[in-house]
Amino acid sequence: MNLQTLPGLYISHGSPMLALNPEQVGPALERLSINLPRPQAIVVMSAHWESNALEVSISIRPETWHDFRGFPQELYQIRYPAPGNPELSEKILGLLSDAGFAVHANSTRPRDHGVWMPLLHMYPEADIPVVEISLPMSMTSDDIYKIGQTLAPLREQQILLIGSGSITHNLRELTRTGDTSIVPEWASSFRNYVVNKLSHNDVDAILDWTTIPHVQRNHPTLEHFAPLFFSMGTGTRFSLVHSSFTMGALGMDIYRFD
Repeated sequence: MNLQTLPGLYISHGSPMLALNPEQVGPALERLSINLPRPQAIVVMSAHWESNALEVSISIRPETWHDFRGFPQELYQIRYPAPGNPELSEKILGLLSDAGFAVHANSTRPRDHGVWMPLLHMYPEADIPVVEISLPMSMTSDDIYKIGQTLAPLREQQILLIGSGSITHNLRELTRTGDTSIVPEWASSFRNYVVNKLSHNDVDAILDWTTIPHVQRNHPTLEHFAPLFFSMGTGTRFSLVHSSFTMGALGMDIYRFD
């Protein structure tokens, strides 16, 4: 089999409503999948699996988890029944362990919307195996970056690596009524700073996240930004796949790392 190298991605998955109302980012995800070689498997670090220790799902067929409340009933009917891949999970456990990480297998974790929502637009047939790894919030940004570096060789085996979060994520400051197209300066300037540093391969500026202007306002908690550290570790050449905002301040960027 002639395997092709796939990129690492950072995907802003936005609101659960993205599943029903794709806006701009749904078609962007679809185009991205069409332009990539079909993955042998997909590995996702999601903002919605925060953990203390680093964990890897080894489930053969994880349940689709609707880990949110107060949305239309139609959303709760969606299933994403892609299989797991225990063999790949074991390989990931081995790579991470060899790199010095204390890592654990998890056989019961359901698949959260940070995984299935973007994949619903990229691979709607749900026929590509998916393995989820946790976001260890006890680790530093450098540690999470190193996880990406450790798994980066999997890209050469036609395995797609994804960090799933949101480039901005302050739910209290979103515009839900009126003119939702107005993007506040604190959100746009934060996003522009990040893209500028990534474009110049200034990895340290992003990993030193506490110094990024407006970081606290864009990320009152870090879980939606931290998957970017993982994605950055998967490749050194950055490109901007998509950029948009929804509900005013919710950034929907997609980044690629080769």
